Amino acid sequence: MSRLRRRFQNWIATRTPRVPGPWTIGRRRVYIVPTRYGYGYGLLLFVMLLGAMNYSNSMAFALTFLLAGIGLLAMHYTHGNLVNLSIAAQGSEPAFAGDTAQFSIRLDNPSRSPRHALTIAWQDQAPLAYTDVSADSSATLSLALASTKRGWLPAPRFAVATEFPLGLFHAWTWVELDLACLIYPKPAAEGTAPQTSGHGDDGRWATQRPGPDEFSGLRSYQAGDALRSIHWKSLARNPQPLVKLFSDNQADELWLDWQTLPASWGPEQRLAQLCRWVLDADAAQRQYGLRLPGGSVSPALGAQHRHTCLAALALH
Repeated sequence: MSRLRRRFQNWIATRTPRVPGPWTIGRRRVYIVPTRYGYGYGLLLFVMLLGAMNYSNSMAFALTFLLAGIGLLAMHYTHGNLVNLSIAAQGSEPAFAGDTAQFSIRLDNPSRSPRHALTIAWQDQAPLAYTDVSADSSATLSLALASTKRGWLPAPRFAVATEFPLGLFHAWTWVELDLACLIYPKPAAEGTAPQTSGHGDDGRWATQRPGPDEFSGLRSYQAGDALRSIHWKSLARNPQPLVKLFSDNQADELWLDWQTLPASWGPEQRLAQLCRWVLDADAAQRQYGLRLPGGSVSPALGAQHRHTCLAALALH
């Protein structure tokens, strides 16, 4: 059975090449088979036909042929419910490794007849979405796919199917669109603060640079703060130690550098930590840049800059 399944899937692959879309469903690309209710319906008609022949009852013949005609008409409508539908890729939103990637698929119905009870599913999986498409309109469906590693995640082959109107037949077509989702590295756990390179500071998120720079305020003491930065005079009034903050012209820029990470760390561990620092810096609204072997991203802020940095980590 496994050998037959592989041969069947290889045969499907030769008939459904990967296309950029939109892709229109032709009549020769729609496959149709009876459902279990369809097989039961056919068995019932066969028994009714035997009974009509045994008793030579014209009314039994008429009823049997009427029900058979209804079944054939249902097969015609089930097949036609997919024909000439247009399928296009709507894109995908980036996700982090281990999360679920979402692929958006648009179904366009150019005919003047509505299409009912359409389903969409990955190959060999249960349907993930259901929809109706009105005449001369479109509908957008979302397909979820689990991600395991960073980089580009191509959308596999999926099926658009229907059993409308009576559920006696199952019609489907295979589609493989040229669609992929960018998967960011899985961020490391919170806790490790970034260390800047080439600026001479202590790598803290806050701008704690004792010296001739301008004093900008106080904050609560955190484990690891230098003793020389503690504001000793405030201890008489407040038992909680405070740390002096200083500002300079470069305090708002933070470089997240591959080279500042421990040499014993592997590439994936370094990328995970840099991903965490990018998210933390973006949440703190601090200008940050990214340095990787072979390239860098200049310091900036905003959603686009965040995506640029995360994409550089995903594709490194």
